[in-house]
Amino acid sequence: MLTIGLGHYLTVGAILLVLGVFGIFLNRKNVIVILMSVELILLSVNLNLVAFSASLGDLGGQVFALFILTVAAAEAAIGLAVVVIYFRNRGSIEVDDVSTLRG
Repeated sequence: MLTIGLGHYLTVGAILLVLGVFGIFLNRKNVIVILMSVELILLSVNLNLVAFSASLGDLGGQVFALFILTVAAAEAAIGLAVVVIYFRNRGSIEVDDVSTLRG
């Protein structure tokens, strides 16, 4: 019978991390894709924290993962609100257009 061990969780976390990094570096045009890639990176960190916490029998990693989830939810809400307001003003959400905000 196949048991799911720590290595399996770390492998899934590494895959999520690589997908998030590729999402940021390969797609620099769309702000929403960049925000989703950052969320993938945060989820991979949370998965690793919970996996190590469960394997070591310590709740510290799970509590820290809960704090990261609250910060990620706030970041997503504020980021999407900024994107919606920017889209209403400019008509597009391309990253190249955001550089014109410098003043």
